[in-house]
Amino acid sequence: MMPQTDKKNMIIAIALSAAIIFGWQFFYEMPRLEKQQAAQQAQQAEQAQQQLAQAASNAASTQSTGTQSTGTAATATAPGDATAASLPRAEALAQGPRVAIDAPKLKGSIALKGGRIDDLVLNHYRETIEPNSPNVVLLSPAKAQHAYFADTGWVGAPGVATPNAETLWSASGTTLTPQSPLTLTWDNGAGLVFTRKISIDDGYMFKVEESVANNGAATVALAPYSRVVRFGLPPSPSQTYVLHEGPMGVFDGTLNEESYSGVKDQAEDAEGNEPKSVNFASTGGWLGISDKYWLVAQIAPADASIKARYLYEPKLDSYQADYTADMRDVPAGGGSASFTHQVFAGAKEVRLLEAYRDNLGIPLFERAVDFGWFFFLTKPLHAFLDWIVRYIGNMGIAILLLTVCVKAVMFPLANKSYASMSKMKALQPKMAELKEQFGEDKARFQQEMMALYKKEKVNPAAGCLPILVQIPVFYALYKVLYVTIDMRQAPFFGWVHDLSMPDPTSFLNLFGLIPWEPHLYFNMPIVGAIIHLLSIGIWPLIMGFTMWAQMRLNPTPPDPVQAKMFAVMPFIFTFMLGSMPAGLVIYWAWNNTLSIAQQKYIMYSQAKKSAKLPKKA
Repeated sequence: MMPQTDKKNMIIAIALSAAIIFGWQFFYEMPRLEKQQAAQQAQQAEQAQQQLAQAASNAASTQSTGTQSTGTAATATAPGDATAASLPRAEALAQGPRVAIDAPKLKGSIALKGGRIDDLVLNHYRETIEPNSPNVVLLSPAKAQHAYFADTGWVGAPGVATPNAETLWSASGTTLTPQSPLTLTWDNGAGLVFTRKISIDDGYMFKVEESVANNGAATVALAPYSRVVRFGLPPSPSQTYVLHEGPMGVFDGTLNEESYSGVKDQAEDAEGNEPKSVNFASTGGWLGISDKYWLVAQIAPADASIKARYLYEPKLDSYQADYTADMRDVPAGGGSASFTHQVFAGAKEVRLLEAYRDNLGIPLFERAVDFGWFFFLTKPLHAFLDWIVRYIGNMGIAILLLTVCVKAVMFPLANKSYASMSKMKALQPKMAELKEQFGEDKARFQQEMMALYKKEKVNPAAGCLPILVQIPVFYALYKVLYVTIDMRQAPFFGWVHDLSMPDPTSFLNLFGLIPWEPHLYFNMPIVGAIIHLLSIGIWPLIMGFTMWAQMRLNPTPPDPVQAKMFAVMPFIFTFMLGSMPAGLVIYWAWNNTLSIAQQKYIMYSQAKKSAKLPKKA
């Protein structure tokens, strides 16, 4: 037992450590971060002014109504794009005339200047669980902060004026709805009349029908393109290897994922020349930019031969996923050409993505959700969870029921393993005798121990099987809880209002009694990492206790080093799972509880069975 003086010293040391941490945080780190953020904002504003001046200079030598020479989608970048991140979103939206978008799942607008889909808000998703929280903003104009938009059009041979970001289109209506498509038209003044018909369904899918009529005296060559452009990284990019965020697509039936850093590194390898891109050739397919829960992607017709690429533009700090179809001649004297794109912009709802895959023939579209290498296990697990929650109405209860089902499937295997572990625990006194007798001779000790296992018909490796079986299930469930939108803001009971987020309680604020939220400081350097590590909620503590209780039922390893490692494992897992989704921690704690009950029952059965056996003389 620890002496009273040592206990007092430990309490004083803990209090002093906490005082140093929080004093550093409030009196040094917070003011420093505020100054740093102010400096970054000033730098961004200065860069925006420089870009604006450069854009004005470029615009003086570029036709305001058309792009003169193009070969790929990248050359459709207009001078106006250079002013990205210079205006607040509301001010950027007010820069020109717009046509409203009013759909069941989306609202926003289409800019008549440029004809882009660059203003989208998700009707069914909010930023936080608060009732008055703003809806999630998905797309924003090129001149806004965090600019992000989808764009389609034509690229042509040198001297052919095609629509660009400065083109002012004429609109057939004032609102785009699922019942009323929108038609945009523009005449380039040289015999070409461009038409863009945009329609939207009840989900997140736009159909953009591009057509051009040539009333001039010469045949022109044009190629359709589509692109998704994001300026800078998303506001809160994921920092975990478990989840993919960034450019992705399916080309000739093969899924491809590329990180933001990978695309950026490829561009910077150009060493001052034109940025390099990650290129693909495909018949049909789709590509775009994926976030944890959201996706903006363009889908080419199944029979279209396209050249696709991921591109980073260092001058604009922009990431682009685009494709360009084959050039086609548009005959003079009334000839025409057309091409149909589809643009998905919305939430990665698995059932909806699967419906688009089946009904529209979009290959592997549901794989926009990062199910990972073990998708063959993760997808069925998600489908089963989804089926349960449709009847139960609570994702947390569905997780508990899923755990019971998994335990039922593994029941025969677990029974054999736990029975073997119970026998090993019963052999502990005999193993202690062997260790005392042959402890100095390790080889002889191992030999005698294996002979004891053989005599008592005990398999020491059998106890590992339940853990090995649970590892892929644990990983698959972790993927489901982490990457699928079904878990986002899904409530449980009590203090857990979002199963996809860590347990909101923490002993640092006495589990909510002190009005201080530790997670607000997780992004702070050093101190944030310490706070994050120490922010252990109630459910992680419950999980740690159940793990400790379960390990107490297992036989103690004969090796002292292994015994110490097993003893500290519950504490390690408590800290590891402290920052993981609450749904995963609840699953793990419930799984441990069921294992304890099962193991207790087997130990009781073994003891009862042994009591009935005749004692050896």
